[in-house]
Amino acid sequence: MFFKHSDYIAAYLLHMRKTSLLLLAFLFFTATLSAQFIKKTSTGPSFSENLALITKSFRNNFYQVQGGQLPSQEDMDVYNSAVLLAGSQHCVIYRFNSKTDTTACWQGIMYAGENYKEAVKAYKSTCRLVDKCKVILGNNEISMFRGKTDEPDANLRFASSVFRLNTKYVQYEDFCAEVELLNTGFEQWEVHISLQNKRDDTEN
Repeated sequence: MFFKHSDYIAAYLLHMRKTSLLLLAFLFFTATLSAQFIKKTSTGPSFSENLALITKSFRNNFYQVQGGQLPSQEDMDVYNSAVLLAGSQHCVIYRFNSKTDTTACWQGIMYAGENYKEAVKAYKSTCRLVDKCKVILGNNEISMFRGKTDEPDANLRFASSVFRLNTKYVQYEDFCAEVELLNTGFEQWEVHISLQNKRDDTEN
């Protein structure tokens, strides 16, 4: 039995149509799984939400977000932070062995590596996230971090930007979020964000 040329073409087109439909179905299924995976991995508290939570815990000296203890340093005890900032590599709490200042310092490492451009990118990105971040400390009063980003200079090995919380609460009078870009030696760069008490040097 012989097939006509037209029958062969029709059969071929039908086969290609089925193959295309199967390919489209596979691509749709793969894209759906990818979208679900991205959605699952991107869920969780945002940078701003956790920054606000950590800031509020300053009222009890960060004990509310304190995790397990790490090896102590010469003049301070060090603890893991139970709350992390999105994008951070690790976060710790420093408790200084001081009788004059018993406040602790919360610090997150946002970048650590050899690439200066990537370090600057992380530094500026962190500054943008902190600036104008809102915090509700109590009585539904909305406070906000305000400050100015210090532009990094390639000829210098340090840049620092301080953002202060505009609030009436006396406990937060000297409180700030400080973002630092620094060279730790051997062309290693780090970007830190520190939440702590720090007096404003510009005040008289």
